[in-house]
Amino acid sequence: MGTRRNFIKKTTAGTTGLAFAGVLMPNMGFSSILGANDRLGVAVIGVRSRAKAHVIAIHQDANARILYNCDVDDTIIEEHNAWCQKNIGYIPKVEKDFRKILEDKDVDAVFIATPEHWHAPMAIMALQAGKHVYVEKPCSHNPYENDLLVAAQKKYGKKVQMGNQQRSAKTSASAITDIRNGVIGEVYKGEAYYSNNRGSIGKGNKISVPNTLDWGLWQGPAPKEDYRDNVHPYNWHWFRTWGTGEIHNNGTHEIDICRWALGVDLPSTVTSFGGKYTYDDDWEFVDNQQVTYAFPGDKFITWTGHSRGIMKPERPGRGATIYGSKGTIQLDRNFYKLFDLAGNPVKLEYERSQSATTNTQGIGGLDVDHVANFFNAIRKDESLNSDINDASVSTMLCHLGNMAQDAGHTLEVDIKTGKVLNDNAIMEKSWKREYAKGWEPKL
Repeated sequence: MGTRRNFIKKTTAGTTGLAFAGVLMPNMGFSSILGANDRLGVAVIGVRSRAKAHVIAIHQDANARILYNCDVDDTIIEEHNAWCQKNIGYIPKVEKDFRKILEDKDVDAVFIATPEHWHAPMAIMALQAGKHVYVEKPCSHNPYENDLLVAAQKKYGKKVQMGNQQRSAKTSASAITDIRNGVIGEVYKGEAYYSNNRGSIGKGNKISVPNTLDWGLWQGPAPKEDYRDNVHPYNWHWFRTWGTGEIHNNGTHEIDICRWALGVDLPSTVTSFGGKYTYDDDWEFVDNQQVTYAFPGDKFITWTGHSRGIMKPERPGRGATIYGSKGTIQLDRNFYKLFDLAGNPVKLEYERSQSATTNTQGIGGLDVDHVANFFNAIRKDESLNSDINDASVSTMLCHLGNMAQDAGHTLEVDIKTGKVLNDNAIMEKSWKREYAKGWEPKL
């Protein structure tokens, strides 16, 4: 057993190393030029924020080239083009309609960082066009899309990685190995949390669509609505037509880590408490939520989400804590901390470079590793760290969290399919969405 003094020394040393490491170092990915057959042409779709992390990670691979920047907003494209010139030294071709990109045979893979209502439909269309897919979390807007995307991957046989990049964290993988080896005994609980202090989104006014924005294509598969001034480019997260709330926007990450650590899949019951407690605005989801998932084997996961109102001053913005019969493990994107039952620190590991945790871009070394894993899967058929077959399960947990909140009671769940067994009304309301004519995803 280590001592608290040794733990503090290690913490200081690790922090110093991180300060010098910065967020990213050049050539952290592949450093050698590969054969012509290993060259990859990719497109990045939806380039305002999270795509910046994708671009930097892709650029670390010497044999990958971004062929297209794609967005439906000219203003966003102009900003991103300037950013690309500064940060990667070239400007990819520009295309507003992603369907034209899918027709280009030089594009091997697409990176999808659009609003969430586009994730699954676009990913399915890309698979049908013969492209590999890196899709941001959540991989679906509703459970129906979740199942359909998994079926599409199996049908078309291309690689699909979800952007829950902590699955590529060396420290998290080390912790999972220790858990499997019994370091903290029998694991029984995973505690996932996220804390932010988002402001009001106000009450939107219907206004003319900006002439720089293709609002029809932005909406795509979603039922058509008038343009309002508090939706685009970010607040769509909090509207049910396009977003899925904080449990998907951020909870997906830590719920997924807890599920990985406990070695569980779909839950047997789901209970949610919460509400919208701050601001009289257009926000349509709860802004504070507590969800409990029960699993076979007497295991459970909790998700505590504070979107508007910091959880505790001393608590970090996000993370996961895993409880076992012999100890506890604390994980976030940048470290792994092991404690014995008395709370004494035993082990500390840091990632080789930091990753952002609570901003909208989330840039860091984990993106580089996650994209490198995606490219290795394409080139060498290596296993994906977040294959859509597994990633969809974590996404389904988040859907069930929203469904339990809407139902107002505990949901009993079929652990093989994720379908709710004791509430037909919530199944009818939430399992599948209404689609704009001609846009419903199909295999």
